[in-house]
This record gives sequence, C-alpha cells and structure tokens, in this order.
Amino acid sequence: MQKLVDGIHKFQSESFSQDQKLFETLADGQNLLALFITCSDSRIDPNRLTQTKPGELFIQRTAGNIVPPYGSVFAGEACTIEYAVMALGIKDIIICGHSHCGAMGGLLDPDSIEQMPAVKEYLKHAEATRRIVNENYKHLTDPAKRLTLTVEENVLVQLESLKTHPSVAAAVGRGDLKLHGWVYKFETGEVFGYTPEKNAFLPVEDVEPATPGDRTLPPI
Repeated sequence: MQKLVDGIHKFQSESFSQDQKLFETLADGQNLLALFITCSDSRIDPNRLTQTKPGELFIQRTAGNIVPPYGSVFAGEACTIEYAVMALGIKDIIICGHSHCGAMGGLLDPDSIEQMPAVKEYLKHAEATRRIVNENYKHLTDPAKRLTLTVEENVLVQLESLKTHPSVAAAVGRGDLKLHGWVYKFETGEVFGYTPEKNAFLPVEDVEPATPGDRTLPPI
C-alpha cells in the first residue's frame, strides 16, 4: 500500500506538474479516440500500450474481456457501451484479449474455478468460445496453443455479443462505428488484429482499418 501512496506523491510533484495544462483541459471534457474493452488482468496497460494520454481512451475492463449479450445483464458493461456510443459519440470499439489469460484458462478447465461461483457464472458468457474450441479444434492438444486459440476465438465471440447491443448495432448500421478485435502478447509487446478477409489475426500494423461486417461463427 505504501508504494501506491508514494506513487501518488510522485505523480503530484512530478508528472502532474509537467502536464498540468493537459490535466486542466480534462475539466472541459474528453477527446476520445476509442472505447477499449479489455481484460481486468494487471499486465495490460491500455494507455501505455497505445501510447495515449488521459482523456483519449474510454476503457472497460472485465474478466476475459467479456461483453455479456444485451439484456442478459443490465450492469456496468451495458451502461459503459451505451454511454460511449450514444453520449460520447465513439467511432471505434476495440475488444482486446491477451496472452496467458487466466479467465480463458478457467474456461478450458472448469474444475479450476469450481470454488469461484461468481467467476463460473460470468464465464457462461463465453460458452460459445468453449464450444468452438472443444468441438472444432479437437486435434489441437498442446495446452499453450489451445489457450492462445481460445483467447483469439473469445475476442471474436465477444465482438458478436457486442453487436447485440442496440446502440452498437444502430451505429454500425449507419456506418458511424467500427469494431476491431485485437490480441496483445504482453511478453513480446506484439499486438495482432483480426482481418475478416483472411479469417486470421495478423500484426496490427498490417491490418487495414476495419469496416462494419459480419464474421460467421463458428469458424471452418
């Protein structure tokens, strides 16, 4: 805890004073580039990853970067998405999974979360991910590769779930909103973006800006 308090003192005496004008402008509102939906995992720092400043990313964090389908849970997730699209006029939404995801590990190994009923219940929103991996990739037995595939498939499943939110569906239909699927490999710093044309995750710098479109699930 002391490290956190010391960090606040350092922020106030150094970082804040260096960027005081920036922080003062935040009182006038946000200058948002995207809604960034990612995992609660502490190893992901969205602002550091994207080199963005305060006021530029609207961030939503949930276990396994899960987006419950609209109407299933009227809680923080639905509220954040709706507000971002309708009140803040977000033009891009990114769902970003990551390597070594504990939530996806629990999805593949239900026994490991048996004593965590809340986690077990929440991961039901990724049941399609589990079924896709178990039924379509039976040949993939290597645990590390299986987890990586699960992380990727879950990003795509959650993108489909995101489109069940009326505000998102309407904005995508008007061409006012674009959806993006990313996977961050934190041990190497690499970020991969999904490209529908090749049905694959490619280095994000090689992925053309996304246009609204559907992805058929499950994959062949």
